[in-house]
Amino acid sequence: MKKYFLLIALVASSVAFGAEEFDAKKHLVTNSNDWTLALKYLAYFFGIALASFGGTAAQSRAASVALEGIARNPSAADKIQTPMILGLALMESLVIFVLISVFLV
Repeated sequence: MKKYFLLIALVASSVAFGAEEFDAKKHLVTNSNDWTLALKYLAYFFGIALASFGGTAAQSRAASVALEGIARNPSAADKIQTPMILGLALMESLVIFVLISVFLV
């Protein structure tokens, strides 16, 4: 339960502090344009969170499988290491692409 409260608190604070049109005096969103902006920031937050989680999970799985393959057959380490590093770099570039696209939109 504490994890969900922390997640909600982080989401609410990022929308509140990130929105430029947020009315700090009323602490309310005043019209539908402000709601659209708040939902846009919320979608950006979830986009970055999903991309970073997916990238991290994929990188950890790829490294785990590669290290397991090297442990089973140490003579194939040079054949496994180069494609693994290339794959990790491509996974990381996808996460960076999401981060840049969020900042551009």
